[in-house]
Parts: sequence; C-alpha cells; structure tokens
Amino acid sequence: MTFAGFGLAKPITDALARAGFETPTPIQAQAIGPQLEGRDILGLAQTGTGKTAAFALPILHHILGMKGRPTPGTARALILAPTRELAVQIQDEFRRFAGGARISTCLVLGGTSRGGQIRMLSRGVDVLIATPGRLTDLVDDRKVRLDEVRFVVLDEADRMLDMGFVKPVKRIVSMLHPRRQSALFSATMPSEISGLVETFLTDPVRVEVAPQSTVAGKVEQSVELMDGPKKRARLAEIVSGPGVERAIVFARTKRGADRVAANLVKDGVAADAIHGNKAQNARQRALGAFKLGKVRVLVATDIAARGIDVKGITHVVNYDLPDEPENYVHRIGRTARNGADGVAVTLCAPDEEKKLRAVEKITGEVLHPDGPAAHRQPRGPRKAANGAPRKDGEQGRPRRRRRRGPPRSKAA
Repeated sequence: MTFAGFGLAKPITDALARAGFETPTPIQAQAIGPQLEGRDILGLAQTGTGKTAAFALPILHHILGMKGRPTPGTARALILAPTRELAVQIQDEFRRFAGGARISTCLVLGGTSRGGQIRMLSRGVDVLIATPGRLTDLVDDRKVRLDEVRFVVLDEADRMLDMGFVKPVKRIVSMLHPRRQSALFSATMPSEISGLVETFLTDPVRVEVAPQSTVAGKVEQSVELMDGPKKRARLAEIVSGPGVERAIVFARTKRGADRVAANLVKDGVAADAIHGNKAQNARQRALGAFKLGKVRVLVATDIAARGIDVKGITHVVNYDLPDEPENYVHRIGRTARNGADGVAVTLCAPDEEKKLRAVEKITGEVLHPDGPAAHRQPRGPRKAANGAPRKDGEQGRPRRRRRRGPPRSKAA
C-alpha cells in the first residue's frame, strides 16, 4: 500500500512526496481509510509509530473539501494533547502535511501569549491544537466556541489520565458538535480510559499495531547496577562514548533533571533540561538546540518528554527508573524510530529494585537476571580484633582473661 492509494487531496500527496513518504506505517495503513469514510477510531499505539499522520491526513483531506472559511471564534478540528511539547509537534506535522494549502492552525497552551491566541481564534481557525487547561480557560472566558468542531482527536489519552485531565477533557467533549468525527489514541488502555471511550466514540474502528507495553524491537536494552552516587560519573561516560549523537536522559523529578543537566555541563558535556517548571520559551529553546545538535544531551522528566519527536536520537538513559513502569516503554520509544536502531541504558540503584521488577513484569522481559542486589560486593571473612580471621562461632572482640593472684610488679 502507498499513500497515493488512499485518494488523499493533491496538496497532501504532493507534501508527502516532497517529504519522502511513500509507504504508510501499520497504524496509518489501518486508521486512515476508516477516517476518510467518516468512522470513529480507537488507536492503540506507542510513540514513534506515526500516529500523528494517522489522524492528521484524514482531517486535512476533509477540511480541504469544505467550502468557505471557519466561523469567527470557532474551529473545524480540535486536537487535544497532554503536553505543550506534543502540541507543538502536532502543529508542525499539520503544517508539513498541508503543503501549500491554505490551512490555518492555532496553538492554545499555557506559557505563551494568551492575547495572541485570542486574536487568532477571533478570526476562526481550521485546526485548533490545545492542551486542556488553557483551552478550558478560554472557553470559560467565551473567547472560543467548540460547538462547530466537526473533527476531534484525543492524543495520548493515557497521559491525559496520568496528568489529571480527564474531567476537563470530558467537559470539553460535552461542548462539541454532536455529529462530530472522533479519534482517540493511547499507548495503554486503563479502565478509566475505557470508560471515556464509551462516551466519546461511536461504533469505533479499533486499530492496534503493537501489544500494550511492548518495546520496539530495534532498541538494545541494558541495565547497569550501581550505587546512586556512582551514577553521575557513569552517565558522563555513556553520553561521551562513541556512537552517541543525540541522547535523552530521564530523571524522576524536575529538580533532579536540573541537577543532572548541571552536572553534565560541569563534566564537559553540552546538556540542557526540559520540564514543567520551565517557561514555554525556555523549553522551546532547549528543544531547538537539541534538534540542531548544539546540545547533545537533553535531560527530561516523563511528562515533558511526551511529544518530543527528534530525529537521530541514538541513546536513551534512564538515570532514575520511572515511578510508573509503563513510562519505561514511552521513554525508550524516543529512540529506534522510523526503522533506525537505538540503545537504552538503565542505571539502577539498590533502592530501585522494585521499580526494575515492575518494568520487567509489564514488558515481559528480564532486563537483568540478578537484580540490583547482585552488584553489592560480598563481605570477606570477619576478622578478630588482632586482624586474624575469626573462627566459626566467634563473635565480638576476644574477651580478656582475668588474672588470678596478686598483680605482677612493674619490675617483673
């Protein structure tokens, strides 16, 4: 199958040809056709499978077939994303696939100019890409109406759940046009997402390109067992090694990400951090420098890393194991994309043994046969106070024997 076989509008096929896309990925092959026919889609796919194009291409095709312009203060299509980085990435993809067609897009997310977003929405837009928090803020202020949205996508729905966005998402969905076409994409399907599917989608076509919680086959995984204080030096060795072109390092907390990035810089490695406490422009600068190769290592938290789609990431390092084992799959999915090979290294301290075992349970892989306790050096024979090895059963210091009789004189 080729993209030409879908019958997409000419501006889209021309843009795909210029980008060098000929053969759709499995998720695209399964999802594009039903959406062109007007069907709802439930897509189960991990990151790096091409799911953005799987929903962007049909939406663009439908919009190009619509007459007139969007009504002021409305949007024809709404894409909800859990993070700012993912929203920016989705807008870039829509613009690329639209080619030279006059398709207007608008980003609505926190950390950027609210006034600029309001001015753009006041004219009406074809595609609105938003995070739930800022969108509900603008809806409450009556700066945008959602009742004319005809196409809606919930991307990375499981991450929406993790970030506490399910209630805002349900509220947003209740405001949409009743005869909309909907799509929901998620890497996993927890029970709460299953409940959302029942209310959000109508007779959906289910497409699944990989079993849940599986790792891309071209990722070479390894686990190194060590005490926490030794991680800094080992990380610097890994990212400075041969073959490391771009690397993402995952830290558990925002402070931890800043600390790891600062230590790498001190150790002579060009690095920057990206997390939720950074302003949007700072996050974009860091991501831009990483894409251009000015910064070889990007240190990120789990939430900030969702949506990062940078070509040529050769290595992923888990400096800290994730609290949620499913995030391990999302983390290492940053590498080995689009048929490339990749390397994922996990640095595991003794107090992270349970987290490692949880990861092994959901992935079905034994990442290290011995577990973190195996790196502890066995103690040698316990020695007595005089330095000689103790005899079996001997404990503590040797007791001094009491002398009987009168003490010896100093002269003796």
